[in-house]
Amino acid sequence: MRHRNPRGSGAKGPDELRRQIEQTRGRLGGTVGRLSGRADLTGRARTRAADLRDKAGAMTVQLRSGAAHAGHGAQDRTARAGQLMQDRAARAGHLVQDRAAKAGGRVQEGAARAGRLVQERAGHGGRLLRDRTASAGHTARHDLRLPRPVRGTVRAALRRPRPAMLAGAVGAALVGAAVLRRRVGRGGR
Repeated sequence: MRHRNPRGSGAKGPDELRRQIEQTRGRLGGTVGRLSGRADLTGRARTRAADLRDKAGAMTVQLRSGAAHAGHGAQDRTARAGQLMQDRAARAGHLVQDRAAKAGGRVQEGAARAGRLVQERAGHGGRLLRDRTASAGHTARHDLRLPRPVRGTVRAALRRPRPAMLAGAVGAALVGAAVLRRRVGRGGR
């Protein structure tokens, strides 16, 4: 070890020697302190553990932040996908609704045409029946071969056609019943 004595000689007196001893002790104390700091493994381990805890805490915060950010991104993507599916379902619903309305309109138009056609044919049939009835009535009125009571009945029927039709239907039913009774009475021949 080298001493730092600028003059190169030892102490000149007891006071100076004491002063040099104090300086040397101070230097040695600092050196021992530094050496003991390096040799204090427990303290160094505690310091290192505290540093690692701080780093782990910072990393945890960073990971949580990243996870939250990723979660928000996934949530946003899911919301967009849900909205897209909802929009597509609404469009499909409207398309089905439009097609059903068009099909209903076509059915309604077809039914209206069929109704008009039936109405026209019924009107034509009614006119034809009326014409034939009038022709038959005219023939019956002027046909001299018909007995007098029958001619009066025909004239009354022409004046009031509905009751005459009812009476004719009742008469036809009575005649039909009589014919059936006769057949049953003969043994079904």
